[in-house]
Amino acid sequence: MSKLYLSAPLPFVGQKRMFAKEFIKILQQFPDGTTFVDLFGGSGLLSHITKHFKPHSKVVYNDFDNYRRRIDNIPRTNHLISDIRKIVGNDVPRHKIIPGQLRERIFRRIEEELGGGFVDFITLSSSLMFSMKYKTDIDGMRKESLYNNIRKSDYPVCDDYLCGLEISSCDYKELVRQYEDCPGVVFLVDPPYLSTDVSTYNMYWGLADYLDVIKVLEGHSFVYFTSNKSSILELCEWMGRNPGLGNPFKGAELRVFNQHMNYSSSYIDMMLFRKESL
Repeated sequence: MSKLYLSAPLPFVGQKRMFAKEFIKILQQFPDGTTFVDLFGGSGLLSHITKHFKPHSKVVYNDFDNYRRRIDNIPRTNHLISDIRKIVGNDVPRHKIIPGQLRERIFRRIEEELGGGFVDFITLSSSLMFSMKYKTDIDGMRKESLYNNIRKSDYPVCDDYLCGLEISSCDYKELVRQYEDCPGVVFLVDPPYLSTDVSTYNMYWGLADYLDVIKVLEGHSFVYFTSNKSSILELCEWMGRNPGLGNPFKGAELRVFNQHMNYSSSYIDMMLFRKESL
């Protein structure tokens, strides 16, 4: 059996590592050979775990954000972070702000790397900014203070992480149309959360998009993720305009996990699941 990852090998906003163990329990309710379609694949963690525990199942990973490119470039990212680590050296204590000249040397090194065609800004942000704060380009990073949160060791190369998955990169609706009539299909549904920063995703995401996803749940087995930051009043109004849908979560079970962003801010992650009778 291949190596099991219980967290994504590179930073990703919204990866479901806190739900990994509960998600594994849910997978046991479905027979091996079931088709699983990860509509919003993100870091690929749900797809990876599914394939590990259901090796004879077809698992479709929708890599809309091109996470696999980041994985392919781990050696390059490690080299860049190593150079930044050397630039900072012992001149700046851990978690302290990186001052002017060192800051500019770091940006010159990043620009040099950009000349080669690729920089993993999300992974880089995790070494130069604080938790949950990510930028996707050098202009965005220049607007922020840099801190010495630099990772002390390399990220492990993980050539096996996406092994065995069928990888797509398309609008989730295309995958729904392709698999909605597949007997026993299970949709893994982890859309961008409402009222959260979605700047690191390669898509525009509004309320209507979020609500449209709910229609996918009707008549299918699913594992669905959301949080208490969702706009419930607007959701109910939308349900009122679509009375034929009813409650798509009827009969679903709920799992919750408290997420703490910092000492004064937290929210509740939610996972719901239901297994349709065959």
